[in-house]
Amino acid sequence: MATLPVYRWHLAPVGYATRRQLRARGLRPGGQGVAAQLERPRRRRGPLVAYLYRVDCAKPVRPMTPARWAALAKANAARRRCPACPRDAGYVIPTSLGTCVPCAYPDPHGSEGST
Repeated sequence: MATLPVYRWHLAPVGYATRRQLRARGLRPGGQGVAAQLERPRRRRGPLVAYLYRVDCAKPVRPMTPARWAALAKANAARRRCPACPRDAGYVIPTSLGTCVPCAYPDPHGSEGST
């Protein structure tokens, strides 16, 4: 089994890119395997690793279809809907709360900001 070539951080040769770099160019790995890896040394937790793909073997990103746009809109709408009170919160509900802010922190006095 062949091992991957390992390069130090910021010293990758031309022609290799990470997934994010490919995406910024409008490309995707397209089924190819990892061609090399970058390692950034860290003191305590071991090296930070990033995988590299060959740019010449990358394929263009697939365009969004109307069905994909509809599925994305439905998923984003679900992230805005409060499970406690079935209403659109107007923002993405944080996972730390799990509900909209009024449901997570109900007003103990039952008044809306009156003095």
